[in-house]
Amino acid sequence: MVEAAIFVILPLCLAMAAFSDILTMTIPNRVSIILAVSFFVVAPFSGMDLATFGWSIAASLIVFSGCFALFALNVMGGGDAKILSAAALWYGFNIDLVAFLGFTGIYGGFLALIVLMIRANQNTLLVSPIPIPMHFFKDRAGIPYGVAIGVAAFSTYPDSQIFVGALNSFG
Repeated sequence: MVEAAIFVILPLCLAMAAFSDILTMTIPNRVSIILAVSFFVVAPFSGMDLATFGWSIAASLIVFSGCFALFALNVMGGGDAKILSAAALWYGFNIDLVAFLGFTGIYGGFLALIVLMIRANQNTLLVSPIPIPMHFFKDRAGIPYGVAIGVAAFSTYPDSQIFVGALNSFG
């Protein structure tokens, strides 16, 4: 049962955050709360030792500090900061977190280019048959970074320690 939760909770929460962000430019607080609280419920039953558990909390606090600074500088949205901090709990304080954050930055750069191209070609795209939310056409609307966070998680989570540990417990 714990393994199933490990396989499902983070991907589901980050998929919900990505879809919400792309459609509404907001990530509901409940998604970040569910992600964080479920870690505290699942981790003790996953065989995680106390030191790793503590380092996961430290990783989340460090990510939150960096994200809070970016939020204060108006570079990052509050929902993005909260979901990244909650996801950091699941990755822990190791190379998995570095990979996740690195891929988030890379995918975020690609996403920013796509949004800029949409805004530059808005007259053409407004009449296209592809449904694009109207906030993509506003110059000051920001970037739905939750999409980049979700894609980065789907790229890196299967290699994370908690996921591999759950996978190995089946064998």
